[in-house]
Amino acid sequence: MAYCAVSFRVLAAIAVLYIIVLPLAHAQSPASAPSPTSDGTSIDQGIAYILMLVALVLTYLIH
Repeated sequence: MAYCAVSFRVLAAIAVLYIIVLPLAHAQSPASAPSPTSDGTSIDQGIAYILMLVALVLTYLIH
């Protein structure tokens, strides 16, 4: 019975700590970052994937 009371007190202390600390942590969150701009690398990578797929299909059809 005493073990149960000690566990409840520890759990209550942790809950109070979270109730106090979490709102403070969220209040100081930084501003969101600006949306990234495309520098063309994603377009180049997409073209490369399409060319590799075409090469794979041609290789499959030739053999």
